[in-house]
Amino acid sequence: MYALIIAGGEGERLRPLTDDRPKPMIEVAGRPILEYQIRWLARQGVSDAVLLCGYKAEVIREHFGDGTRFGLRVHYSLEDEPLGRGGALKLGARLLPPDEELVLALNGDNLTDQPLAPLLRYHRRKSATATVMLTRLRSPYGITRLDRTSRIVAFEEKPLLPHWMNAGVYVLARDIFSRLPERGDHETTVFPELATEGKLFGYRSRAYWRTVDTFKDLTEAAAEVRELALG
Repeated sequence: MYALIIAGGEGERLRPLTDDRPKPMIEVAGRPILEYQIRWLARQGVSDAVLLCGYKAEVIREHFGDGTRFGLRVHYSLEDEPLGRGGALKLGARLLPPDEELVLALNGDNLTDQPLAPLLRYHRRKSATATVMLTRLRSPYGITRLDRTSRIVAFEEKPLLPHWMNAGVYVLARDIFSRLPERGDHETTVFPELATEGKLFGYRSRAYWRTVDTFKDLTEAAAEVRELALG
């Protein structure tokens, strides 16, 4: 199976760390985010990863090479100018073998230990064109629990909320790539169309997931990675 990883982000909110590297190459507990993803994919049986590169692409290529030491084959799709995530996926799809019917795609700034087998089974069972992995939304703040008299009975630190959010991991049927924009984002172009057609599904994941957008995220991710022995 092939995976497309969107790895061209500049990570403006993480400067100066991203002055000399793309956002997916920021280190969490001594290892680039992108390396955690590559190792996770290899453990899940993915044979090939196509890295969709733009900003500071040479840093990624120098680190991963052909992928041999990580247990899979690594290929590179290079943007001469920013194309947006949808455009990057469309460009990278040119490197897929013609018989590759299902493809995994993911944002390059996420950490997860989601097993792929149930996600792929779900996608096939639904006959979906695209399946989005969903994760529970966590409150950014601690909350209070009140009784009926408004007496505070408990404090809860950053609880999970009863809502599901896009985790930036997708299973895509091959025919979606012809519909992707040359430039732009798949989530604002093709995905709304698929939802209207009834061909877009969400897989509710309860596995570990974390995105890294800020310095606070970076600190929390490092602690979680060490605790879970991720990667």
